[in-house]
Amino acid sequence: MSNIKEIIQNLRKELREHNYNYYVLDEATISDYEFDVKLKELQALEEQHPEFYDANSPTLRVGGEVTKNFNTIVHNHRMYSLDNSYSLEDLKDWETRIRKLIDGDIQYTCELKYDGASISLTYENGSLTRAVTRGDGFQGDEVTANIKTIKTVPLQLKGDYPQKFDIRGEIILPFDGFNKMNEERVANGEEPYRNPRNTASGSLKLQDSAEVARRPLECLLYNLTGDNLGIDSQFHSLEKARAMGFKVPEAAKLTNSIDEVFEFINHWDKVRHDLPYETDGVVVKVNSLFQQEELGYTSKAPRWAMAYKFKAEQVSTKLNSISYQVGRTGAITPVANLEPVELAGTTVKRASLHNADQIEKLDIRVNDEVFVEKGGEIIPKIIAVDLSQRPSSSQKTEYISNCPECNTELVRIEGEAKHYCPNYNGCSIQVIGRIQHYISRKAMDIEGLGGETVALLVKEDLIANYSDLYELTVEQLMPLDRMAEKSAENLVNGVEASKGIPFESVLFALGIRFVGETVAKKLAKHYKNIDALANASIEDLEQVDEIGVKIAESVVAFFTVEANVKIIERLKAFGVQLEISADVLANQTNKLEGLAFVVSGVFETVSRNELKKLIEDNGGKNASSISSKTSYLIAGDKMGPSKKEKAEKLGVTLISEKEFFDKFQL
Repeated sequence: MSNIKEIIQNLRKELREHNYNYYVLDEATISDYEFDVKLKELQALEEQHPEFYDANSPTLRVGGEVTKNFNTIVHNHRMYSLDNSYSLEDLKDWETRIRKLIDGDIQYTCELKYDGASISLTYENGSLTRAVTRGDGFQGDEVTANIKTIKTVPLQLKGDYPQKFDIRGEIILPFDGFNKMNEERVANGEEPYRNPRNTASGSLKLQDSAEVARRPLECLLYNLTGDNLGIDSQFHSLEKARAMGFKVPEAAKLTNSIDEVFEFINHWDKVRHDLPYETDGVVVKVNSLFQQEELGYTSKAPRWAMAYKFKAEQVSTKLNSISYQVGRTGAITPVANLEPVELAGTTVKRASLHNADQIEKLDIRVNDEVFVEKGGEIIPKIIAVDLSQRPSSSQKTEYISNCPECNTELVRIEGEAKHYCPNYNGCSIQVIGRIQHYISRKAMDIEGLGGETVALLVKEDLIANYSDLYELTVEQLMPLDRMAEKSAENLVNGVEASKGIPFESVLFALGIRFVGETVAKKLAKHYKNIDALANASIEDLEQVDEIGVKIAESVVAFFTVEANVKIIERLKAFGVQLEISADVLANQTNKLEGLAFVVSGVFETVSRNELKKLIEDNGGKNASSISSKTSYLIAGDKMGPSKKEKAEKLGVTLISEKEFFDKFQL
């Protein structure tokens, strides 16, 4: 028996090596026929000896597992989006900003930005254990069974690898494979797929992994994430990933200046169309992981990386009409309805016109021939009008004066670009939009309830605001179209479960204008409960870190509306979390209130992020750069000399990690 086990293990090892040589190195070391013979031999042995089952056996790459529901998984480490730049001047500005925050020479890693579907792979003890889509960056869908069918995803790693880590990459569909798929579809009388990116993304959510296995998908990796990885730079991480068996594009280059970055961009802008994959730009990263940690993150993106987007493709088409959309805050957005046109692999029928000022600036009119491009090759926008083709009968566009939904006269607040419908509680589109925002994943995350169902519930007069959700019953829901008993139960249970969502998420869910996720967290942390926030004045609110007058006015305005106050009282009565939990409060103090800290260097007892969290949990403020308002510079190992010089020049007290803990008794 031990001999059989050894034969199986050796066959698996040999097939993995052949697979790596063929799909990653593009160097076949065995014929397809010989590979198939060995694979069938392994399949037969595994069927005869199920006791030697291995979830990462090469035989499982053919798929066959069916996934009916994709589980939502919270990422071990958040998958941030990237800030975009569209000119070399933007990149120069970015470099200027980061040089103000870190010391010393800066190297950059330049990588091509492949246009596919982002994925996060988790490995433990060298084996693939989980694959999760990007989702909203905080959590995504588990698609492990489908990812295992992709030949360039190693199921078992080579060489030296960390015990546990995540690696991020892009699932892409090469042009050759995409074209062959479309040839087959056309031959079968089916509609061809529109573009490689959307086809690759859609493949990840197919229920039958055998269908995914038939698609020539590839996985290109670019980022190792985790603890104790044994790397000190981005370029080093690419080399390590390549050595472990991952397919890492060879185009990546280490550069020593922003001028060398420009050379890399200019080169690939000219030859990118020769690549076998879609690429829409270059990602530039500060190479040193230590410097990356120094730079940190904004609420949405790392400060140490920037995506440079190649110039967007442009086409011209006819503007057939202008319609107007109403958002959940009452903001009106004009939309251009276009003669359908192919643009960057998709059919474009509509484009945003943003506001009345944009229409006036472009002097855009119905029946104009307009130039359209995809902003960042994602969102279509009109950039100009071809005046030479304007009909002599053309009429100047008059912006609407009344809400297209409820006919209320629109208002325009001084200093703002958009028009608004002031009918806050009577405009059904606004009501539906606010409830849809309330139930969304980043807010109350109510399972079993989607946007279409919300619209139906409002239409049927079952709910008029989000507090009404908590009174819904299965009996009320059952008569609705496409609402079976199980679906109704799931909806009611999902609403009930939302009562456990923490206060900062509830505050974001309320939909107060200008109060996004980050602002909601700051307000929740400062005021601790909804009553304290409701009683705050504009002046009080402006004292909170990063809260400006616009946000302060919006918060105060929200609580002056009687209908909002009544909704809040109802939410309280239903048991929704409208104060920070006792567990969270137990770990917070006001010891550092009024103090601003800059944290720099490498620390011994805690990580830099843990130290920053400790400061925030105790009422202090973290600043990214030293100024006259800085109370203390906490200096760790390898801190740059310029920070020390600036602190001394401004009279900022410099303390060590130990002195910080001793001084504040934390």
